[in-house]
Amino acid sequence: MTSHTADRPAAVPPGGRGVAKATVDAGADGQRLDNWLIRELKGVPKSAVYRILRKGEIRVNGKRAKPEQRLAAGDEVRLPPMRADVAPVGEDGEPLGAAGPRKVPKGLVDAIEAAVVFQDDRFLAIDKPAGLAVHGGSGLSFGVIEALRASRPNEELELVHRLDRDTSGLLLVARDRASLRIAHALIREGQMEKQYLTLVLGSWPHGTKLIDAPLATQNRSGGERVVKVDARGKESRSTFIPVDFFGNLATLLQVQLETGRTHQIRVHAAYAGHPVAGDDKYSTREDNALLVEAGLTRMFLHAQSLSFEWPGGKQYAFSAPLPPDLAEFLDSLGNLKRKRKKAADAATARRVGQARRAAGPRKAR
Repeated sequence: MTSHTADRPAAVPPGGRGVAKATVDAGADGQRLDNWLIRELKGVPKSAVYRILRKGEIRVNGKRAKPEQRLAAGDEVRLPPMRADVAPVGEDGEPLGAAGPRKVPKGLVDAIEAAVVFQDDRFLAIDKPAGLAVHGGSGLSFGVIEALRASRPNEELELVHRLDRDTSGLLLVARDRASLRIAHALIREGQMEKQYLTLVLGSWPHGTKLIDAPLATQNRSGGERVVKVDARGKESRSTFIPVDFFGNLATLLQVQLETGRTHQIRVHAAYAGHPVAGDDKYSTREDNALLVEAGLTRMFLHAQSLSFEWPGGKQYAFSAPLPPDLAEFLDSLGNLKRKRKKAADAATARRVGQARRAAGPRKAR
């Protein structure tokens, strides 16, 4: 068995190696386990990293660990047998992934660089397109972070937070470990403000509403991840603020997050009885039928703004307008709303006229 410290990358030699242990150094304190493994296991496909995590072959201080677990300086991480040329192997010696890392397509790299809306020495802010994962894994070879690392190979780029694949909008990326640690501390202390725009099904009846409901992640057979309100889950708070109503069809809401759990807005909206429009996980096809007929092609959830104050007083504030597909859909809903109102007003006028005619002419006094 071999051992090394995390300040020397755990590169896997082409011929492979056996079980190894690594000690997390101070520079990786607070980093997610999956991100740490991806950076440490040079030459191992990301899909294979997530596979060995799912199989429970990674141990932190002797215990099974989940991808989102935060590491602390001094933690001991057990790494399973690896062969970089053919991918890692499990306890049974069988390969766990495809051979060798693949190159990030140039088109993806160019698209992500074009989506950068801000950069300084500490951060990149990305206006992420919908349909693009923030990182590879679970059947996806590449995401935003892989494209950025391919474009900027000399930087230590790490995701500050995450967005669902089908969510568009602002994504913050740290350009060094120190900035990442401070940004994560701001998030934990509730000092990073994130606002979203979402369209929910039906007419929202709650006004401005704080939903304080703990969330727990469950894995179904086949690896599908589902989040549910569960008293044993993690504390989760979202404030929903009505922006516009489209009759009984839908409501546009602004959402302010106090916490940042997986699928938080989507699950809290469904919990309130008004799922996010186009959400195929927490609503049904029948629920969305009318909106799809009106032209909705994806989940209506957009990370609209992000702001925080950096230690020392510098203010960071970013915003991203609704992408054209969602803006155009809102316009079509507005037109539909006006047509329905005009038709309803005309129907009311007809009923009033019929009632007056039925009553006959008024007699003069």
